[in-house]
Amino acid sequence: MTITELHNSTTIKERILIVEDNELHRLITHDCLEAEGYTVLSLPDGLNFFSALAEFQPELLLLDLKLPCIDGLTLLQQLKSSVWSAIPVIVASAYAFQSEKQKAIDLGACAYLTKPIALENLVKTIEVELKTAYSII
Repeated sequence: MTITELHNSTTIKERILIVEDNELHRLITHDCLEAEGYTVLSLPDGLNFFSALAEFQPELLLLDLKLPCIDGLTLLQQLKSSVWSAIPVIVASAYAFQSEKQKAIDLGACAYLTKPIALENLVKTIEVELKTAYSII
């Protein structure tokens, strides 16, 4: 299915963009969120991040910090300095250090989850952030 077909789907609710380099984590998260009814697009890195944003137009971003080519904190900083700054960002990272969490929050992340993440907690966090950002749930 193309991004345009995903975007035009009328049977699926909000769009979520996942940026995660770990293939297993990306696939499990993608499948879980689709099973919850979300339209999901997954990227293995940040190389095509802004073109994917423009085409897919997600309501929420799930972002890993340790990515190849460009790290998640840099992507977050660029996002929050762009026309896409209103998109809520949930950071999902293996970095458990308070300093990393604080950097992400300071750059504009609305939530920070440390891996491994229980899928039910991820879904609840997404629901809360979408409701807070858009009052749509």
